[in-house]
Amino acid sequence: MFISSQNSAPCFKDFTLVMPAVAVGNVGQLAVDLVVSTLNMSRVGYIHTDCLIPMAGNNPYATCKQDAEELHTPAEVYTAAELKLAVLQIRAPVIQKKSKKFCQLLVSWIKASGFSRTVILSSSHAYQRDDQQLQGTPLRYLVTPSLLKASTDALKELGWREMERVAAFPGLTDANAEPRLHIPGGGITKGLYTDSCAEDLPLAVLLLFCSEGDNIPDAFTLVNHLNDWLHLLDNPSQKPNQWKIPTSWNLLFGSGIPPALF
Repeated sequence: MFISSQNSAPCFKDFTLVMPAVAVGNVGQLAVDLVVSTLNMSRVGYIHTDCLIPMAGNNPYATCKQDAEELHTPAEVYTAAELKLAVLQIRAPVIQKKSKKFCQLLVSWIKASGFSRTVILSSSHAYQRDDQQLQGTPLRYLVTPSLLKASTDALKELGWREMERVAAFPGLTDANAEPRLHIPGGGITKGLYTDSCAEDLPLAVLLLFCSEGDNIPDAFTLVNHLNDWLHLLDNPSQKPNQWKIPTSWNLLFGSGIPPALF
């Protein structure tokens, strides 16, 4: 359930929604952090659900001591009205047995809100790629039939590579068996995509093959890939400092090494 933090509920009609899937390396969440921080987006509400592990913390996008003490929750919605852009940032893992319920909740909210399109930023295990996926760029996309109708020309112009369907059990299954969509380490990405196809929602998935570790470079790669399509910033790949790193990243890997150890 979406709960507004304003006196009146915000209108999302014809907005583009960008959201992450909690996936390998947290790449989608880091990329969304860059979007919210750079565009100085305003928090307009949050998603109240029992499908996410409960958590609370300080303002991850604090710019001064006063707003650093604000309380923030696992699933919050931000907007940049001038760009007709909304962002849902998810900061906690989905409870395993409630992933299907969470997908249904999100699809219902997206449909009721009237978003013109939804973009999921996600990632997948690099070590589980098959032979065809090892070639070329590690970036892939998926798009529902509803969005494909409106974005065919744009996708052709971008020259992006669609996520390949693979054999269920490579080397063991019948060569004539129908290949399937497989996104290992992608969290709810596949479930949200298939539910959106069934509900005829205009939705795209942008994902990156990666490994766990320092995934900050992966986040910049994914957000630049998103920007090639949505044009949130002008030529950030030539000026990487245009993306504003949020203050919460200062302790991404914990505090520094205590000098007393040496």
